[in-house]
Amino acid sequence: MSYSDPTELGILACPGAEAFAEQVIRRLAGIYRRRFERKASALASRYHITPELVTRKINFANDCNTGMLFLPGPTDRYRPPQFKISARHTWFANGEIKTEILESIRGKDLYIFQDIENHQPVAFNDGSIQRVLSVNDHIFNLFVAIDAAMQAGAARINLVLPIYPYSRQHKKKGREGLTAARIGKMLESLGVDRIITLDIHSREIENAFDRLRLENLHASFQIIDKLMSIVDIGTEDMVVLAPDTGAVDRNKFYANALQKPLALLYKERDYSKVSRNAADSNISEMRLLGNVKGKTVFMADDMIGTGGTLIKAMKYLKEQGAEKVICAVSLPLFSGTAVEDFDAAYRQGYFNRIIGTNAIYHNELLKKEWYIQSDVTGLFAQIISLLHHNRSLSSLLDNRDVVARLIRRKMRHANAPTSNQDSVSTDSEGTHPDDEAIPYGPAISKQ
Repeated sequence: MSYSDPTELGILACPGAEAFAEQVIRRLAGIYRRRFERKASALASRYHITPELVTRKINFANDCNTGMLFLPGPTDRYRPPQFKISARHTWFANGEIKTEILESIRGKDLYIFQDIENHQPVAFNDGSIQRVLSVNDHIFNLFVAIDAAMQAGAARINLVLPIYPYSRQHKKKGREGLTAARIGKMLESLGVDRIITLDIHSREIENAFDRLRLENLHASFQIIDKLMSIVDIGTEDMVVLAPDTGAVDRNKFYANALQKPLALLYKERDYSKVSRNAADSNISEMRLLGNVKGKTVFMADDMIGTGGTLIKAMKYLKEQGAEKVICAVSLPLFSGTAVEDFDAAYRQGYFNRIIGTNAIYHNELLKKEWYIQSDVTGLFAQIISLLHHNRSLSSLLDNRDVVARLIRRKMRHANAPTSNQDSVSTDSEGTHPDDEAIPYGPAISKQ
């Protein structure tokens, strides 16, 4: 299979994941267009012919290799691939869900998108019905879509789940289930080959699988890019802080990348209580290891749920003399009354900004002055493209080098703001860090 030809790649979006899938499709289209143009230019130079003739020859070769008579589209121009798989999702009166795939996917490498934390109204029955779905509704909708794809003859079924279902139920402390592992087993039994997720809560979950493979992506590149747009790390007195012991490794990565000291906030918890909101969390006491007085504090975590723990931590850091507090999360769940609680905390000056990703659809967050969104759709598009062509993922799964290049480039621009001589490189795997971000939801200006 040609590295520039994705004719067997298909993307199917479950209800609630359409917006994220559409943006990944747009990113994929850009990746393949750039790849095609680079290939055409290189071959034209190598064989001393015009790029137009190369384009015709590539299109001719693709037409020869297809199972159809020929591929649709012009013969003398780049023919953008069609990634989106049309489907109809039906909601029945008794609550049952059905997925019908409306085109042939036989032999395709299929990627099914689902956002299990999308609690906005989603459309069924060709848009005539709107439903707000629970996590469990989304999971069963995913099961139905996987079965439809299996029955339709997809060659390989991959899931794109920005948040892994039940990922916080991964440890057995008593008479309770290991639900995170059981969900994976169910998906594996349905015929799923691979799951692509973002900052999974525990890597232990992967040990439960027999054949299913899990690709755990990290949003550190996108988060650092946003952080450096609001903080001058070259001049600002800054400390990276792990908000609890479980986040030490993640924040050690940021401290090394940013060349800043690392501090730790140790929390004593009363595990007889369940955190329900910001005012009713299970933290009984905090201790700070490190110095935050007069400094900008940056801390990163995998997710914000009810947010009670984080708000208490931010308040404590301000009491310890922190100048500014900035938090970054890969998965901004903001469950229950979290948005209102963070509004109140922001008005009281507990924090400056929260950086989150667009991995979870949450319209209300985008309207908040204190919230900054980073776009991870390019990361998912690059991973899908590499997997489809059986290429190595190491440069994206271990992104220390690309993060270091980003920081060096940002620092050069900061030191020479009027210079535009720095060129942006695009590597052989289609990585293009400066791709224009595609808005996710309404465009909100951040001052």
